[in-house]
Amino acid sequence: MKNQQKKWMAVLTLSSMISSSPGLSLADEKKTDTETPIRHVIVLIGENRSFDHTFATYLPGHGQTVSNLLTKGIITRDGAPGPHFAQSRQFQVNTPLPPKYFISVNGANKTAYAPNLPTPELGGAPNVTTSLADLIAGSPTAGPPFDNTVPSALLSAVEPSLEVSDLGLLRTGATGAPTRIGPDVRVTNAFTLPNGVFQLTGPNLPYDAYTGDTVHRLFHMWQQSDCNVANATVENPSGCLNDLYPFVGIARGDDSGSSSMAFHNVQHGDAPFLTSLADRFTMSDNFHQSVMGGTAANHMLLGSGDAIFWNTFQGQTAPPAAAVADPDPKSATSDAFTRDKAWTNCADLTQPGIAPIVGYLASLPYHPASNCEAGHYYMINNLSPGFLPNGQIDSAAIAAGAKVPPSGLRTIGDALNEKSLSWAYFGGGYAAAARVANGTPRDAVDPLAALTYCDICNFVSYTSSIMGDPAQRQAHVKDVTDFFDGLDQGTLPAVSFVKPDALVDGHPASSKLDLFEAMTAKIIAKLQRNEKLWKETALFVAFDEGGGYWDSGYIQPVDFFGDGPRIPFIVVSPYSTGGKIVHSYDDHASILKFIERNWRLKPLTARSRDNFPNPVATANNPYVPVNQPAIGDLFDMFNFEKGDQQDN
Repeated sequence: MKNQQKKWMAVLTLSSMISSSPGLSLADEKKTDTETPIRHVIVLIGENRSFDHTFATYLPGHGQTVSNLLTKGIITRDGAPGPHFAQSRQFQVNTPLPPKYFISVNGANKTAYAPNLPTPELGGAPNVTTSLADLIAGSPTAGPPFDNTVPSALLSAVEPSLEVSDLGLLRTGATGAPTRIGPDVRVTNAFTLPNGVFQLTGPNLPYDAYTGDTVHRLFHMWQQSDCNVANATVENPSGCLNDLYPFVGIARGDDSGSSSMAFHNVQHGDAPFLTSLADRFTMSDNFHQSVMGGTAANHMLLGSGDAIFWNTFQGQTAPPAAAVADPDPKSATSDAFTRDKAWTNCADLTQPGIAPIVGYLASLPYHPASNCEAGHYYMINNLSPGFLPNGQIDSAAIAAGAKVPPSGLRTIGDALNEKSLSWAYFGGGYAAAARVANGTPRDAVDPLAALTYCDICNFVSYTSSIMGDPAQRQAHVKDVTDFFDGLDQGTLPAVSFVKPDALVDGHPASSKLDLFEAMTAKIIAKLQRNEKLWKETALFVAFDEGGGYWDSGYIQPVDFFGDGPRIPFIVVSPYSTGGKIVHSYDDHASILKFIERNWRLKPLTARSRDNFPNPVATANNPYVPVNQPAIGDLFDMFNFEKGDQQDN
């Protein structure tokens, strides 16, 4: 990792050199067709890290402040419990459990874990390296880390998002455990953890290691958040206690344990490149995942400002009943859900799980609407689009409720098309996935073909207007290799959504955060080598959701679907230098609002979240909008007057 840090610091030095050059003047800005000097937006989306999980011990310079575990006194710089450690205490619900789904439990009906938290778990993290023979044979666990029998040339072909010098990160980090499940004994004091947050890394668990995944589905996350307006305070007016995280994960039975309470320690060298970006550019400590839940729903809101619902398909007006979620407890002693599925009719208060959430929303002082339309079954957990990567439709899977029917949901792609503005979604592994959909078999040249592309991440792959139109699909759905070609040639579209493949997206268990950092470093280095492109580009380094990791920040409920916890968000641009920390309330819809304001577009629909006003907050409580529900447009993360001179 020392060599990695040296290389990344070299990128930072390059950033300093380029940032000292003059930026566009306001006179130049007025000559453009944009509101600002930004003529290219790149949205890079990593996977499954909350803000506190990543930046628990980050301390900014330049007189800036940040809200995290360290500054709240929950932990110390060394990662040990701090004077306010009890703020992260976790509980289990007493039995007998409530007979129906619940999102709040009063103090008399829950008990703090004592004397210790449950153990952190391996959660599917790879325990051994993969050989070339296993890779070619298509072993179910074939994937990184790879052993030395897998040639570097093949790794380079499989993973074009990394510099050759970073390919070694694909060979390291196996747990060494006998299996992929069970206690993660690499965590210091794994069997005697105090009840609260704990440092993930340590003497036996380096930053460059695969670690376990945790539960993060909509009904689970609402329950983990333990929200009740009776618990509201000035700093936390939503009354979400966030104190049932391990309990709900363990109930699901997916080897979560207490892993949700883990954090990295940047004071010990964790997340070095993301830390360097926070030091150099502008970071938000109040940017949130927009949906309580996982990848697909959050990517849909990123692209549409809304949730996607079942569209009548071949006469079928709703998903099969067996595909509809029922989060009521299985028994008085088991909080496992009766049906842990991906569809829900949240406009019908008689449906399981709906009334507690809608009733809670109604109890809030600003009474946010559920935004659930009658008769619509919304996708709340991960389901693939009915469109295959080549545009064909998987009718059988749709009929079974296992995929999402082609949708007419309006996305930012449609809005950009209407104004003849260029854009593309660049997905890692997309070209291979399309080839496999066309009938090309996996082979030794491309042994991971179609396995690393994230179809549930591509919001336009659900929509008929883009994915169902061959010309639109060819123009706007591309591979990450096309994005890197555009960087090299200076031919990026106005808006680029960039999704890493599953090997480097930073997702726990299947990837590592340092792999996502390495891809980010490659993008920034290439971007800054083209001085003209650099001067008119904003790179948003974002994540889809927190991955089920605990966070101490305020959550603003805006509708049935969310918001959820804070996630990392950094703006890399000549107009965002200086190490500033912005506290205004944002979520994925903020990216839409920035694009719309910059290119003078209207909100996507009458119900999309880009209609919300920008937040207004008080100086003594900048994290909580007084005009809720409110979501920012990111303009306060830039200084367009001074550009890249602002911190010189």
